[in-house]
Amino acid sequence: MSNLVKAPAKFLPYVGLGGKIWHYGFRGVCAAIFFFLLAPVFVIVPLAFNSEPYFNYPIKSYSLRWFQYFLNSEMWFMAIKNSILIGVSATIIATILGTIAAIGLSRRNLPYKAVIMAVLISPMIVPVVITAVGTYFFYSKLGIANSLLGIILAHAALGVPFVVITVTATLVGFDQTLVRAARGLGASPFLSFRKVTLPLVWPGILSGALFAFTTSFDDVVVVLFLGGVQERTIPRQMWTELREQLSPTILVVATILIALSALLLVTLELLRRRNARMRGLAE
Repeated sequence: MSNLVKAPAKFLPYVGLGGKIWHYGFRGVCAAIFFFLLAPVFVIVPLAFNSEPYFNYPIKSYSLRWFQYFLNSEMWFMAIKNSILIGVSATIIATILGTIAAIGLSRRNLPYKAVIMAVLISPMIVPVVITAVGTYFFYSKLGIANSLLGIILAHAALGVPFVVITVTATLVGFDQTLVRAARGLGASPFLSFRKVTLPLVWPGILSGALFAFTTSFDDVVVVLFLGGVQERTIPRQMWTELREQLSPTILVVATILIALSALLLVTLELLRRRNARMRGLAE
């Protein structure tokens, strides 16, 4: 008697030639779409390791020359410092405001809920250049244009819609009787939020915070309007070098940003799966 286990058939017995063609054709189309989306992104990665100051193929020799230039550049160091400072500050503000707004929108007896929701997510719909122009004139009256504070507040406004949407989606399946039970046992509103609501909705809050940080970290339009000479961020520095001095250092920064974006996507996917498990949803 043979101990070999027969491998399961790839197709069920009733699948005909048309079904097999559809099976392989669908996967071919998906592969073509992935290639169309990702090829322009990954084509720049090898050029970051080019030892010569050119943006073309074939690459004759590889080196870390431009990575070393990037790490030793004071201008890029200031851009990284400003991007992190602005991104983290704007994310904290957007996360707090967006979470409070989402919790308020989750109340059933809230009047004009649809109107309030439309107003809150409007910065995500309105073109960024229009938001930047309006913000510039408004902040000029307040005296905070051409400053880091102005950029942080503008980026926080752009990040709030992402936090509202993700936290609101998390609160859809939230059992409000848990909060009422905590209040009935004598817990204050803040204590019931910290002990009951927050542990269940924090994956949505963190997802919204990551989207808000990415929005701030990637923005160049608002920084061009509201930033002074010293308020250089990574996207603004890349834009400046593209116009004034075409250098492979831009490709180094792009490669690093691609790696960070991939890390954020993996984090978001892990959070989404954890949120689905906590809500008892089947994957």
